[in-house]
Amino acid sequence: MARGLNKVMIIGQVGREPEMRYTPSGRPVTSFSVATSRSWTSAEGERREETEWFNVVAWGNLAEICKNHLTKGQQVYVEGRLQTRGWEDETGKKHFRTELVANEMILLGDRRSHHYDYDDDFDDPNTDDYAF
Repeated sequence: MARGLNKVMIIGQVGREPEMRYTPSGRPVTSFSVATSRSWTSAEGERREETEWFNVVAWGNLAEICKNHLTKGQQVYVEGRLQTRGWEDETGKKHFRTELVANEMILLGDRRSHHYDYDDDFDDPNTDDYAF
């Protein structure tokens, strides 16, 4: 079987304060959003800008670091993989959410840049014990 690649790298601004929860087994998970923007000039010479929002999820030690060090508006580099999960609400409606599951985070924008890489602690969170 051929191997695939699922790797995402983004640099953007933290869109909301990180929210940390715990799974029933006690494992920390932090979620936050990151906005990335790109700009270009249209064929008519008009300046355009587009913002893409990413839902980011960090697990374990990286979850704790993200909660303690990230703030809304801060520039950040996040690396990980995309994962889509689905669920059904109480009315039977199906919902889907695509998330960037982080395994690396670097604070940007000031002299005190920090690099956090937790591949060693990165486990597949494909479990039923999501906190949200």
